[in-house]
This record gives sequence, C-alpha cells and structure tokens, in this order.
Amino acid sequence: MTEELYARLKAYEGRPAAVGGVGKDRVNEPMIRHWCEAMGDTGSAYAGPAAVAPPTMLQVWTMGGLSGHEGRTDAYDDLLGLLDDAGCASVVATDCEQEYLRPLRPGDEITFDAVIESVSERKRTKLGTGYFVTTRMDVRADGELAGTHRFRILKYAPNAQRSPDRTPDTRKAPADEGTRRPRPVVNRDNAGFWAGVEHHQLLIQRCAGCGTLRFPWLPGCNACGCAEWDTVEASGEGTVYSYVVMHHPSFPAFDPPYAVGLIELAEGVRIVSNVIGVPYDKVRIGLPVRLEFVRYDDDLELPVFRAGEGAGGGGG
Repeated sequence: MTEELYARLKAYEGRPAAVGGVGKDRVNEPMIRHWCEAMGDTGSAYAGPAAVAPPTMLQVWTMGGLSGHEGRTDAYDDLLGLLDDAGCASVVATDCEQEYLRPLRPGDEITFDAVIESVSERKRTKLGTGYFVTTRMDVRADGELAGTHRFRILKYAPNAQRSPDRTPDTRKAPADEGTRRPRPVVNRDNAGFWAGVEHHQLLIQRCAGCGTLRFPWLPGCNACGCAEWDTVEASGEGTVYSYVVMHHPSFPAFDPPYAVGLIELAEGVRIVSNVIGVPYDKVRIGLPVRLEFVRYDDDLELPVFRAGEGAGGGGG
C-alpha cells in the first residue's frame, strides 16, 4: 500500500500548482515600509527615490490573501487531499529557499508560475511519519525573471500523543520521546548563536564595518553589506514588542494556550521567544521581561523571557 501511494504521489511531480498568477498589488513603497518596520531593517536601499524592495519580500508580492489567485490549479489541492486520505492530515512548514536574480522596484507588476517540484519518500520524523512536498515558484517582474521561491512542507500522521506532567515554565521538562521539542536548525550562519546559548549567553551580531547590531544572525550586514562581524552579549533586559497566543495546533511537545512574544531587547534588536512567568492572557505589549535559559531535555536548552516579580537568571 505504501509503495502504491508513493507512486501516486510521485505522479504529481512536475504538475503546475499555479499558472499565470498575477500579484494583487504592484511593488509599492507602503508595503516595503511596513515590512522594514516589522523586521527592524533600516537599510538605506529600501527608502528614497531609488528604493528597491528587500529581497526577502519576494513571496510577499505573490500572496493571494483569503480570496486566493485565479491562476491556482487543482493539482496541489488534489495532492494534499490524497495525503489527507492516507492519514497524513497534519501539516507543518519546514523551510524555504529563495534565489534573487534582480531587484524589485516600486511599480513592478509581479507575475508567477508554480510547480510541484518533488514529493519525498515516506519519512519518519519527531512529529510523525509522512511526506515532504516541495513547490517551486518562479517570480517575474514586468515579465523578467526576478527570483525563485522554493517552499517545503511536511504532511504527516502525528505520533501518538501522551499526557506527560509538564509545563513550559519549568527549568527542566521531561525528555520523553513523545514530548521532545523540535530541534533547531544549526548551520554555518547561526552556529555561533547556539554556541552562546550553551554557555547561557544571548549573543547579538555586530557589523565590523558600521557597528550595526543585528538579529537574527545573518551572513552579512543588511545596513552596509559588510561580511565581517563580531558579537556582543545581550544584557537580558527587554520588553514585549508584540505577541501572539498559540491555541492550535496541539503538538505533543507543547501545551496550548501559551504566549509567543516578539521581544525588543535593551540593545534595540528583537527576538521571538516564549514569555513565561505570567498567565498567557496577562501578556501585554510593553511588558518588561528578563532573559532566562530553560532546559527542555538533555539535548535542548532555549532562551525564554520571564515576566513578573522575581524575574532574573539571565546570561552568565
């Protein structure tokens, strides 16, 4: 049955997921400004009469919103439906890759086509067993290829959930295999950050050219383009700049509802992390928080931020 299913899934490779899609808005300065404000990106290339859009906005101009796009085909939905019927009804986005070929400028009309590029063999993961589905979107600006966006999801059948006695507001949670949190992706660009976490240090990159602090870690400065950098250790003080309360979906490693905050550090950069120490419905914008490191199992320790009296225990 598994081999038969895989053969049916592979038949979708190469089929179009979108044909002749048209962006609902041309590239424009207000959306560029909102993006830069949300990301804390002060790059001079994104403002003024010669402004371009940040390259990472590539997919933004293709989004169809709640009403979708007329160019979308049935193939992608049919593929996901086949996986649903096979018991792989849960989904999680795993990663994306982008290649930039030319800048996007205000006034550019965005068109795109998308194809189902690949479906993996059946994989067993910490979340469950399923299949990785990758789509590739070619994005054009005024008819010229501007970039490529690959997006990968995992459609899976969740592992059997257990009912451990745990809470995210503890210094050590059980290491039961069914409750292990997903492991962070450590690569050459962020390995230094995770090395700092191992020593209870929250490290921020600092450009060796212009001195701009940046987070998350990047291979080069988004202000001046310099590839050289060093680090500074965050003091651990911060405030909640924004937040969401997660209610769904429910994974074995998490216990919703819980608060996820965008924390503005005293140094001026922002980090996404859990807010602990107060009930999720008491988290507010502007709430003072303090860095802590919480060990969730023998192999995973993460920086979180505690609100309320007695906050402390920051980097050492």
